[in-house]
Amino acid sequence: MKKNRIAALKPNESDASPLYLQLARKLAESIRDGRFQSHEALPSERLLSESLGLSRVTARKAIDQLVEQGLIVRRRGSGNYIAPRLEQPLSRLSSFSEELRRRGHIPNSTWLRRAITEASPEEAHALGIAPGSKVARLQRLRLADDVVMAYEVSVIPQAMLSRPDQVEGSLYEYLAQAGRAPTRAVQHLRAMNADPQLAAQLRVAVGQAVLFITRVGYLDSGEAIELTHSYCRSDYYDFVAELRRDPGQATE
Repeated sequence: MKKNRIAALKPNESDASPLYLQLARKLAESIRDGRFQSHEALPSERLLSESLGLSRVTARKAIDQLVEQGLIVRRRGSGNYIAPRLEQPLSRLSSFSEELRRRGHIPNSTWLRRAITEASPEEAHALGIAPGSKVARLQRLRLADDVVMAYEVSVIPQAMLSRPDQVEGSLYEYLAQAGRAPTRAVQHLRAMNADPQLAAQLRVAVGQAVLFITRVGYLDSGEAIELTHSYCRSDYYDFVAELRRDPGQATE
């Protein structure tokens, strides 16, 4: 099976594009098609070059391309590995940590800020609280197996979360322990280009497309408890929606 996967990467002699670009494209297609799995070690530069009749320089340049695209992670002294990828259903309300654990990844966070601040007018409106109300503000980088996946800012009314410094892992798990986990949410997604500050946080190139997600979570009572802005690396995230057609729906 492994030999077949490598053989499928062989550049096309009739293609005039550089060999390293052909190899990079074929590798990227194999990764996205699931022929290589997350955390799997990529065949070494030596094996790729010998199996495909290419130079080590060509293999290295192809791998460099995929490292820049976020599809491959280099681990010093260990080799090159397929980067984790999160496929998140749009129909299920779950936390980042829950989704990663479900897929066998290790979730982690790098905290940038946990503090009580004043809500902006937009935040107060989204949460249905009075202008100038105090909120818990949590800013962090979300990681999967030590790979930065997203930059996230969560805002919670102070009445719901008075000690943001006590949140260590999953925010939803912490809220659930207090009986305040959201039971439904409204989420909006759009694409945007990373400015220099965001690019530095996500470790991507300035101007690279990222997914900007705004989510407002609600309790059973209908009270808003969470406003979260997430800036997700588009090369690591897939959002999946299952659509069903009404049996009685007319066709054109």
